[in-house]
Amino acid sequence: MPEIQTLLLFCVAAFALTISPGPDMLLIASRSAAQGRAAGLATWCGIAAGTYCHALAAAFGLSQLFVAVPMAFDVVRYIGAAYLLYLAWSTLTSSSALQLSRSNEKTKLSTAVMFRQGLLTNVLNPKVALFVLALFPQFVDLQAGSVALQIMVFATVINVVGFFVNGSVILLADGFSSALSKHVGVQKVMNYFLATVFTGLAVRLVLDDR
Repeated sequence: MPEIQTLLLFCVAAFALTISPGPDMLLIASRSAAQGRAAGLATWCGIAAGTYCHALAAAFGLSQLFVAVPMAFDVVRYIGAAYLLYLAWSTLTSSSALQLSRSNEKTKLSTAVMFRQGLLTNVLNPKVALFVLALFPQFVDLQAGSVALQIMVFATVINVVGFFVNGSVILLADGFSSALSKHVGVQKVMNYFLATVFTGLAVRLVLDDR
C-alpha cells in the first residue's frame, strides 16, 4: 500500500486534475442539464468504471501498447470518435431524446444507458490510458508492495475526488436546467447542446496529438 504522504500528495494532484474542465466534466454537465442529476450520476459512474479499466490496463502493461504501437492508439481513438458521433446522431434523431421527461420513472429507465455511454466514452479514449500511464508510475513505490494494488488505490483516489468535484457539477447543471425547464423549447435546446458536445469531443479526439 502507498504511504500516507504519497496518498496525500496524489490527492492534491488528483484534485488539481479533476477540477480542471475537461471532456469528462463537460459530458457529465451536459447529461445532467439535459436529463437530470440521476443521468449525470450514472454517466459519472460509467466514467469512474472506465478509470478502473485504464488502471487495470496500466497495471498489466497493456497501456504501453499505445506507446509502442502508434497505430493501436489511432485505431482506438477513431473508434471512440465514431462512437461519439453515433451518440450525437442518436440524440438528435431519437424521438425519446427530443421528448425527454424528467420524471423518476423515465430517468431510472435511462440510467443503464447513461452508465454505458460514460464507460465506453472513457474506455475508448486512449488519451486517458496514456494519462494513467504517465501519472501513476510517479507515485508508485516498488518497496511498498504490489504495484497493481497501488495503481488501483490511486484510481480509487481519483474517483473519490472526482465524485465530489463532479457531484457539484451535477447539482449545478441540474439546478440550472430545472430553473429553465418550464420554458418552451428549452429541453430541445438541451438535446442540441448535448449533440454538439458529443460532436466536439469526437473532433477533439481525432485532431489532438498524443
